[in-house]
Amino acid sequence: MMKKVKILGSGCPSCNQLADAVNAVIAAEGIEASVEKVEDIQAIMAYNVLSTPALVVDEKVLSKGRIPSHAEIKELLTAKPHSCCGNHGNKGSHGGCC
Repeated sequence: MMKKVKILGSGCPSCNQLADAVNAVIAAEGIEASVEKVEDIQAIMAYNVLSTPALVVDEKVLSKGRIPSHAEIKELLTAKPHSCCGNHGNKGSHGGCC
């Protein structure tokens, strides 16, 4: 399944470094992902991010205010979604975990 990756930032050098690092990990590891740079301040604020650069994977903010290492980016991009009872993230009838 293709990951949706977003780099949140104003286009500053650190934001560009994070984008380059993420693209390098995707290429090196053969990860299926689309990468989008989000520079609009209103869109960034919608993620409740106050310090950039930030890394968002499948709409979850996984890192903010720093540039993770190659190994950490790989881990963040390849981690399986957390599911509480092996149901691949589906929620029970109560809207929460089983």
